[in-house]
Amino acid sequence: MFSDKNGRLVFAYDAEQLWIEAWGRNAIRVRATKASSMPAENWALLNPAHNKAAINIKDELATLINGQIKATVTKRGKLTVRDGNGKLLLEEFTRHRRDLTDPKCSALEIEAREFKPIIGGDYHLTARFESLDPKEKIYGMGQYQQPYLDIKGTQVELAHRNSQASVPFAVSSRGYGFLWNNPSIGSAVFGKNIMSFEALSTKALDYWVVTGEAPMQIVEAYAEATGKVPMMPEYGLGFWQCKLRYQTQEELLKVAREYKRLKLPIDLIVIDFFHWPKQGDWRFDETYWPDPDAMVKELQDMGIELMVSIWPTVDRKSVNYKEMLEKGYLIRTERGERIAMTFQGVTVHFDPTNPASRQYVWGKAKKNYYSKGIKVFWLDEAEPEYSVYDFENYRYHLGSNVAIGNIYPREYSRTFYDGMTEEGQTSVVNLVRCAWAGSQKYGALVWSGDIASSWTSLRDQLAAGLSMGMAGIPWWTTDIGGFHGGDPNDPKFRELFVRWFQWGAFCPVMRLHGDREPRQAKVGTTGGASCCSGADNEVWSYGPEVFEICKKYMELREELRPYTRKLMMEAHEKGSPVIRTLFYEFPEDATCWEVEVQYMYGDKYLCCPIYEEGQTQTRVYLPKLASGGKWKRLWSEDTFQGGASVTVDSPLQDMPVFVRP
Repeated sequence: MFSDKNGRLVFAYDAEQLWIEAWGRNAIRVRATKASSMPAENWALLNPAHNKAAINIKDELATLINGQIKATVTKRGKLTVRDGNGKLLLEEFTRHRRDLTDPKCSALEIEAREFKPIIGGDYHLTARFESLDPKEKIYGMGQYQQPYLDIKGTQVELAHRNSQASVPFAVSSRGYGFLWNNPSIGSAVFGKNIMSFEALSTKALDYWVVTGEAPMQIVEAYAEATGKVPMMPEYGLGFWQCKLRYQTQEELLKVAREYKRLKLPIDLIVIDFFHWPKQGDWRFDETYWPDPDAMVKELQDMGIELMVSIWPTVDRKSVNYKEMLEKGYLIRTERGERIAMTFQGVTVHFDPTNPASRQYVWGKAKKNYYSKGIKVFWLDEAEPEYSVYDFENYRYHLGSNVAIGNIYPREYSRTFYDGMTEEGQTSVVNLVRCAWAGSQKYGALVWSGDIASSWTSLRDQLAAGLSMGMAGIPWWTTDIGGFHGGDPNDPKFRELFVRWFQWGAFCPVMRLHGDREPRQAKVGTTGGASCCSGADNEVWSYGPEVFEICKKYMELREELRPYTRKLMMEAHEKGSPVIRTLFYEFPEDATCWEVEVQYMYGDKYLCCPIYEEGQTQTRVYLPKLASGGKWKRLWSEDTFQGGASVTVDSPLQDMPVFVRP
């Protein structure tokens, strides 16, 4: 029943094996399966540097202790986890009669680890845990389009969609972190009565638990377990200009020249999608981009880096389609035609889970982009919804009635991460729409997808960005102004744009993007010209008043460059979020656990974005300062005592920001 196998506590009963082992300091990994053998994949987890534990086996129960975490398994297989002080962190939810001494013995016949067989050898898995405190607060789990920072009482889908990134690591106010280490599509429920995780198709239960005295310790331990971001290159610290889309080489250079003429700080400009002849060509269309080498050189002479969008789609008319098909570099369908998308052509995705396919695409990008001095890639997943992935056989099962995209984010980023590191690059930036646990170590800069240009959408992005930080993804950004629509000549949209821009100056990456109205006219009839561009989206496109406000915040971002560089170093060395919840910096201040509309930019700047039209006064909470000092408002001599709420003016030209002494 119980055994100690090389420092791993094993419980076996009937067809099930349960493995518990130390996996890093104060952390354990729990696996279970009813298959003939336990899968070998580590998924998001790295091999631990510390994995020694004390195991004690008795007739009635067995325990494993690793530092400040203790796991106990009863003779009927029920698992509980406590911290070093004996506080109960996790308790499996069981309701059956196999252990009559359990206070929760019940005739309901509900298993904590429920494996329902699926034809083909996998299982539909549900893992259930007691909700130990209805007032528990839970944070993280990735990016969801909702305003809730505390996700206790919510259900989230474990799947990737355009503007949704499932990164299944959660931090609890009870002092633990929990990674659902399973890439299957499913769901997670954080109810008052039960916490559960579901995988629609898997071979094993797999999760990781760590305990710590404060959220900062827990998040840093998670970064040790799953990997840390590279050091952000210098061009990631300033302002990025983007729109949907620059249609010609001359149009893009005209914009770059204007930024320099106006002496505005700018680090990078983006060439978005359909700069290619056909999807899957992975090169510039010479009709509209006649001399990329000269273009890149002029930009670099101006001190501006260039980013290009790389789509995973391959058109049947692409010059590379036939070769990729013959060599098995494309995803395959379970039924129906091998067509993944019909947007601007009949296309299928390259298979990033195939190392040879990754190498092939990187080779094209290296020849046509990287060799020209372009080292920053926008890895767009091409309108993702979700895909069901068979990890054992390394292929995709694509239903004929499902809109497919969302190439497995980690493997997609690796296409460029691996290639660029081979070239000796120590800093890699992959702008991606989705990520999973561990994606951070591949240089994943996640943006929040094609979101609405609205006040409610703005509010949702703050929760999304903070949750991504708590889930171990420090590099995160959003489309300033939102993506869908917005007319630069509309006074109402200009106000929203200003508030978004002000907040963007205090995001990990400050990036202006959007598909503005009215649409531009086509510039040609061949290649990518079939995909029209949106209206102008530069800071001068919104009128002189808005321009002056944007200029103020762009210059502020430039002044913050040394500080932002420090934050990026903390992310690289410790896994620290760049934007942080108040309780992350002030865990002893109970009020900070209740505040969801403010945040910290690093440890110094308290930011209070504006989320409502016409708002000119804002109520803010200033956390208690252990030093006894006072908060100072940015661009003002006003100071405020910590541990209290105050009402401050917030005119259009000024987002409230307070500086920690």
